[in-house]
Amino acid sequence: MLVKTRAIVISSLKYQDKNLIVKCFTESDGLKSYFVRSAFSSSKNNQKMAYFQPMTLLEIEASHKNKGTLEHFREVRLATHYHSIPNDVVKSTITLFIAEMLHHSIHEEEKNEALFDFLYTAMAWLDNHKDTANFHLILLLEMTKFLGFYPDVSRIEDAFLDVLEGVFTDFPALNSLSEPETALFKKLLGLRFEDGHKAFHVSERQVLLRILIDYYSLHLDGFKKPKSLEVLREVFS
Repeated sequence: MLVKTRAIVISSLKYQDKNLIVKCFTESDGLKSYFVRSAFSSSKNNQKMAYFQPMTLLEIEASHKNKGTLEHFREVRLATHYHSIPNDVVKSTITLFIAEMLHHSIHEEEKNEALFDFLYTAMAWLDNHKDTANFHLILLLEMTKFLGFYPDVSRIEDAFLDVLEGVFTDFPALNSLSEPETALFKKLLGLRFEDGHKAFHVSERQVLLRILIDYYSLHLDGFKKPKSLEVLREVFS
């Protein structure tokens, strides 16, 4: 079946000497993996390697057999051209980290247009704004809405967050954050991309990042911590 859709590149892996396997999160079909033959064999294809960098926004035409095997592109073009992300070490580190988080968070070929639209809009926002210190924290928290484990905020006035149950409680449980950690988390819950770039100190961001990674680990089977996590910590230290 020939499909025309927007797609977000999650990862690309060199296969043998000249080929490439590209994993994309597509608007039409969710997660898909594509085989790119002879990706390194010509100057024309080398130029297109830029299309397959993490979190690149694409418009594709592809042949989808939907048999659980690798699919094939018919045509690939940039949906939008990043202006600042490739040349900004902070933004490029954030982008790599987000791609790794998605790689470990999305496993099924299942359409999720709401998550796709959120990520697409978020990456465009990152490319066009300077104050991005809390971007990755806000994005990770917002993503849990679409992945199905956003915290229940009906009792947000309570002092402790049980991260296993995803609820606020009056008294600490085995899996509860401390009271200061819960207060930080509540503050994050109130932020959006366009505000709060000075909301946290460096040490507080590091605490929140640890909390969010642990939260994903508790709620997603087989979740692995991204390799770029330490680089991200260094960038924001």
